Parts: sequence; structure tokens; C-alpha cells
Amino acid sequence: MWEFITNIIPSGLAYTAPLLIIALGGLYSERSGVVNIGLEGLLGIGAFFSAYYVSLNYAAGGQSALWIGLLIGGLTGAVFALLHAFASVSMKANQVISGTAINMLSASLTIFLARRLTGSANVQITLGFTKTTVPGLSKIPIIGPLIFTDARVTTYVVFAILLISWYVLYKTPFGLRFRACGENPHAADSMGIKVGFMRYFGVVMSGFMAGLGGAIVILTYSGEFSQNIYNGLGFLALAALIFGKWQPWGILGASLFFGLAKTVSNMSVLYESFDKVPNIFLNAFPYIVTIVALILFSKNSSAPRAAGEPYDVGKR
Repeated sequence: MWEFITNIIPSGLAYTAPLLIIALGGLYSERSGVVNIGLEGLLGIGAFFSAYYVSLNYAAGGQSALWIGLLIGGLTGAVFALLHAFASVSMKANQVISGTAINMLSASLTIFLARRLTGSANVQITLGFTKTTVPGLSKIPIIGPLIFTDARVTTYVVFAILLISWYVLYKTPFGLRFRACGENPHAADSMGIKVGFMRYFGVVMSGFMAGLGGAIVILTYSGEFSQNIYNGLGFLALAALIFGKWQPWGILGASLFFGLAKTVSNMSVLYESFDKVPNIFLNAFPYIVTIVALILFSKNSSAPRAAGEPYDVGKR
């Protein structure tokens, strides 16, 4: 049993990291008042450009190319998110339709660029971030083997971003003003807060984090760009956002829950005890768990009150 746990937890953290960072991106957007269901498309854009850059530069740049690839993934996601910000904030378009358009555009654009630039719908990379063991911390009883053994550095980067996000959003005046734009934008505007700027910031941050999540997928456990690799991850991140009640620590718990469920599904083939369980059930297990969790807990979720509502200063 202990061997099973020590195998599942580190692998679960590797899958949880991109899911968590993408869900945090959704948190930034929706806390500013803009619903962003385009996370799937944004992570796809980041995954493609990250994979393409690393495939061209890893031989010359080595590990530094991986870090630059992460940054490129985040930046391309942020640039692509400007389309959603312009439609939702400046043009006051329906935010759900705009996010759907982002998903459709990303799916088509990445396939077109991949075939145009590489001659194939897939982009393979030579090597990504390898697993590492943290000296000293890996010797801590129970926690050490689970968290600090055979882990990837990107997992620690994501947890650092989580801490920073929690502090910025809940412990600073900027965070208070930012969240006010998603709760009552008219009151925020009356206090001199630039609602449009805050919402642009939230959407662009969601694009950066979603693109970063896509890059992490490619550079950790995937090894190649393919739409089948990340298919559904953006929507699973939205589920984690709702299940986590739009709170950083709640999102962490939800991401760990869904990440471990996905890991159990993927690693079940390695254990004889799962031989009698039909494959279709194991493959569907994380998504069944997601649906059940949303049914049980979504009624108690409290989304930002102004999320999804275009801000019109004339209605103040």
C-alpha cells in the first residue's frame, strides 16, 4: 500500500501542477468579472509555441531552452488572451461566446501552424524537465518521499505562484480593488478604480497562466505537442475553479483531487489489483469524479457577483 501511495502522489503532483496553474488563471479572470471558458484554447496556444521553440533550440540551449520555452508558452497565451479581453471588455460581447471562439480558433490555428512549420500535426521535443530529489527535504518522514522525491521543478514553481497569487489578491490593496471589479464594478468605479484596466489585467493574467500550464504539460510528462495530450484539461481546470469556490486554497484542493483521480486512472495498468476493472471505467473515472463533485458541491459555490456581466458605466 505504501509503495502504491509513493508512486501515485509524485505522479499526481506532476499532473496537478498544470491543472492548478490553469485554474489559477481562471481565478484571475473571473475575480475581475470576466468569465473565461477559453482556457482550453489558451493552454493549447502556449503548449504549441513552447514545444516548437524547444524543438528548435534544445540542442543548442539545453536546460535554458526549457525555461525560455515556459516563458514563451505563458507570453503567447497572454497575447492570445487579448482577443478575449478586447471582445469582452472593450466590445462588451458575450463572454461565453468569445471564450468558445478562442477555443475553436486555437484548435484550428495550432494544427495549421504545426503542419505548416513541421509538416506534421504533432511537435516532438527531445527532452523536458527531468525528475529531481531535493537534498535534505527528501529525508523528512512521510512528507519527504511524497513531495520532495522524484518531483519536477515546475511543480515547485506552480506552488510558488499560488502563494504569490494568494498574497496579492487577499493581502494587498491592489487585490482588494481587483476583486471589487468582479463583485461590484460600479462601486469600484465610483471609488476611482479603473474597471476596464483591471479586467484586461485579469484576462491577460489568465492567458499567461493557461499558456504556462500548456507549456508545463509539454515539458514534463507529455514530450510532444498534440491536441490529444491536453484535450479537456482546460475544462477540468474550470471544474476545479468552481469546485474550489473561486478561492486559491480551494482550487489547490480541487486540483489535487482531480489530479490524483487522473493519475490513478493512468497508472492502474501497472497494478494487478485493477486487472478485473473494465478499462472504460478506469478511463472515465476522473471525469465521473469531476461530475459527481460538481453536483455535490456546486450549490454552495459563490462566484463573483459581476462575473459574466459587461461593465457599462452608463448604468451606474
